Amino acid sequence: MEARDATAGAFVRREGDDQTAKDQHKAPKREQTPTRSKMEQIFGFKKEDLTSWHSFVALLNRPTDPASLGIFRCLFGLLMVIDITQERGLSNLDYKYLDGAPVCRFPLFNFLQPLPLDWMYLVYVVMFLGASGIMLGCFYRLSCLMFLSTYWYIFFLDKTAWNNHSYLYGLIGFQLLLMDGNRYWSIDGLRRPSIRNAHVPLWNYTLLRAQIFIVYFIAGVKKLDADWVEGYSMSYLAHHWLFDPFKLILPVELVSLLVVHGGGLILDLTAGYLLFFDVTRPYAFFFVSYFHCMNSQLFSIGMFPYTMLATSPLFCYPDWPRNFFAHFPSFLRPVLPLTSPGSQSSPSCVYEEIQGSGTQQRQTPAAAKSSKLRLKHKLGAIFTVLYIMEQFIMPYSHFITQGYNNWTNGLYGYSWDMMVHSRSHQHVKITYKDRKTGETGYLNPGVFTQSRRWKDHGDMLKQYATCLHQYLPRYNISDPEIYFDIWVSINERFQQRIFDPRVDIVRAEWSPFKPNKWLMPLLVDLSPWRTKFQEIEGSLDNQTEIVFIADFPGLHLENFVSEDLGNTSIQVLQGQVNVEIVEEKKNYTLQPGEQIKVPAGAYHKVYTVSEDPSCYMYVYVNTTEAALQKNFTKLYEIQERVRNGTETEPLPPELQPLMAADDDEGSEVNATDPIVRLFLKRQRRMKEVKKRREAGMLERLQRFAVKKYYTIRRGILMTAIAMRNLAVGLPPLEQLTREVAYANMKEPQAEASQDERLKDEVGHAEL
Repeated sequence: MEARDATAGAFVRREGDDQTAKDQHKAPKREQTPTRSKMEQIFGFKKEDLTSWHSFVALLNRPTDPASLGIFRCLFGLLMVIDITQERGLSNLDYKYLDGAPVCRFPLFNFLQPLPLDWMYLVYVVMFLGASGIMLGCFYRLSCLMFLSTYWYIFFLDKTAWNNHSYLYGLIGFQLLLMDGNRYWSIDGLRRPSIRNAHVPLWNYTLLRAQIFIVYFIAGVKKLDADWVEGYSMSYLAHHWLFDPFKLILPVELVSLLVVHGGGLILDLTAGYLLFFDVTRPYAFFFVSYFHCMNSQLFSIGMFPYTMLATSPLFCYPDWPRNFFAHFPSFLRPVLPLTSPGSQSSPSCVYEEIQGSGTQQRQTPAAAKSSKLRLKHKLGAIFTVLYIMEQFIMPYSHFITQGYNNWTNGLYGYSWDMMVHSRSHQHVKITYKDRKTGETGYLNPGVFTQSRRWKDHGDMLKQYATCLHQYLPRYNISDPEIYFDIWVSINERFQQRIFDPRVDIVRAEWSPFKPNKWLMPLLVDLSPWRTKFQEIEGSLDNQTEIVFIADFPGLHLENFVSEDLGNTSIQVLQGQVNVEIVEEKKNYTLQPGEQIKVPAGAYHKVYTVSEDPSCYMYVYVNTTEAALQKNFTKLYEIQERVRNGTETEPLPPELQPLMAADDDEGSEVNATDPIVRLFLKRQRRMKEVKKRREAGMLERLQRFAVKKYYTIRRGILMTAIAMRNLAVGLPPLEQLTREVAYANMKEPQAEASQDERLKDEVGHAEL
């Protein structure tokens, strides 16, 4: 095993040693070099390299093969080019930035505002050109600046779109700006032979490896949270078809606990270490590749799985592309990366003089005139150390930015707490009060905004309330007060309030550096109830549903029960509540174990009158859905008898379409009875879903390619329209309408089934 170069967080193969080994095959026989220590064989550096600042700087600036860095630069640029059209939103930019419409936005800094729509397209064009330049290694520094400036502008413009991997893309782009990523397989190398295939300093690899190690390791540390270890964070994932092989030998509960949660924890904690060592790297490649391929199917996270796959080879010896592409046919060599061994020297590196035996001495290449440390070498080492320290501290810096702390700490996106928390929202009510007239009313949750993440973050809620305060006067609501009543369950706990519903958020105090006073505490003391939840849910039939509620003393829940929920009751689990039936003007006090039936189609209020938080549950049956399912069962039985020829009586006219259902699959459903029509539509869509799921690999790839084609096509056409508008002005409205309609063209199947979803057909109303 060859020795490896490293710093405290990242490691590479010794370029000098590789070159020495190759030179020894050509040069006359010399004395063998001394046997390396065990530390040098494993870690790639000697203990002496860390004994002084001078030797440490020399270590970080050691000349290293640029091949692996060049390949990663190309892959990262390619993935960002794809990402811009998808997750960054180029293809639906006109929907995201509604020009002239009253829209509430959530920038990191309130002074940041989007440009006019056509200019936003220009911003994306600059970002696209920057990503393309990074991929090709063309005008590399300028391309990095173009990509970074526009990327971070768009990133800071909308906190609701923040996530860990989008933050990671920006960090990697920033690192590449400072690195010599255009030394291998780049257009810049063709334009400037002096930098082509030139060494890069070791810290270029150190930063990237340390960054990826931190992503894995901190994500693992965050998963040591009790909710993750006990299997509550992502329990629903075990039902995905990807885990079917595990369900052959384990019950779904153990698949969730051991495979989803246990496997995710172990992989994140160990992946960085396993990728580091030569012996364990092949196993790490297998597991992290399997992990990221699964993530690409489990979550809609864009290019993140593929970006992480592209980072894995960075942990290999930096000359691996030369060995890899050397196996390709010779006629492809002109377009492939260089495969010849050795690299030319670079002033960015520090070269050592290697003494031979006796009078023999082999020096570094002639271009490396001096091994003295320059200012750029010291700055590179200082930046590397400070950056790695900052990245370890940043996920735990929430004690500084306390205003962004909610039930989870900090602005989601830089903490690497990926998938640790899952939320469900049961009840959201926005109340306004006109301070001049005293008029009170309610707003549709999400009015004036396209995002839903404001419901979980106090900073966004403050921005949303301020925005509503600005827009509501247009609708004759003067100087409004805004109150939010938001109920959330995190990691399968009770549904409870996250913010105080008695506080006017418009006038509430908020600071990024002070705790949020109107944030309600998470009732973690009630977490053990989750085991009881599973027992209660397991005792119910398929038609009965349940919602668990916890509330604070002195507060009450005002609720409306839909007419579809004809059998709804409240049962107290802990504490004492007072139930008020509004129409009947009656009050009922309930103790633990007692229950009461509440009328459908009417309001009721549940007051918590005990000194401690109350816990109760709604048990209900969607009688409308149950009746519909019963009718569907009867229609299915009739249809089966008709198919089998066992139906002896003639069907009435309203049931005749059941006979022609199989013959007219391509035609429109034509039935007079609404239940029959709904039944046939559902059957048809279920067949379509089954057909799509059972499709072969080629059909799936074709479907995927067609979908991506229309997505990218729309982005390109809308960008062309915007650039034309900036260059020569707006065309007549009729022409612009035709152009946008052409850009919006979709595949015929997508247009036919765009709004047809089974879950929307008979969904029950929210309690």
